[in-house]
Amino acid sequence: MTSITYRDRTVQILPNVYEPAEDSFLLVDALLENIGDEDSVLEVGCGSGIVSVFAKDRCRKVVAIDINPHAVQCARLNGIDAIRTDLFAGIRGTFDMVVFNPPYLPTSEDEHVGGWDDLMLDGGPDGRDTIRRFVAEVGAHLNPDGQVLMLISSLTGIKEVCSLMQGAGMHVEKVAESRHFFEKLVVLEGLPDTKNQV
Repeated sequence: MTSITYRDRTVQILPNVYEPAEDSFLLVDALLENIGDEDSVLEVGCGSGIVSVFAKDRCRKVVAIDINPHAVQCARLNGIDAIRTDLFAGIRGTFDMVVFNPPYLPTSEDEHVGGWDDLMLDGGPDGRDTIRRFVAEVGAHLNPDGQVLMLISSLTGIKEVCSLMQGAGMHVEKVAESRHFFEKLVVLEGLPDTKNQV
C-alpha cells in the first residue's frame, strides 16, 4: 500500500487501484470550485476515492461507485461510502452533482494489458466507449438543477464529447483545464438544458 497527498489530504492507494495524478487533481479542483454545502454528490469510477474525500467535508452526502472491487475497498479505507457497480447499475435516486474521471485513453486490441488496468485506462478505439454509456445514463440520476463534472483528455476528442453531452440534452462548458506533455486535460460541466425542454 502506498499513499499520495494533495492539498491537505492524504489518500491511501491499494494495489490494482488507479493512483491519483494530474487528471484526478484537476477534477478535485473543479469540484471544490462548484460544490455546495447542501449538495448530494455521486462519484462514478471513484478509484481511490480522492474526489469524494474532498467532497465529504464540503457537502451533505457523498456516494462513490466503481466496478473494481479493489477500488471500492480502497475508497472505504479512505473513509468513503463506496459501492461496487458497473456505472449506474446499482444506483437509485438522483444527485445534485455527478463527478466522473472515466477511462478515456484511445486503446487498440493489441494495447490491452489485462486485468483491472484495462478498466482504469481503456476507453476503446476512440477513447469514448465508457463515456458514451455514462452520458446516455447520467440524466436519470441528476436532479433538475444538477451538474455533471467529467474529466477528459484532448486525446479523447473534446469536441466529440461535448457533442455527445449536448445530444443527451446538456448545456456544456469547460470549467478547468491543464496542459501536459502530450495532452490537454479538461473538466467539462454538463447542466440540464432547460431551454430545450418542453
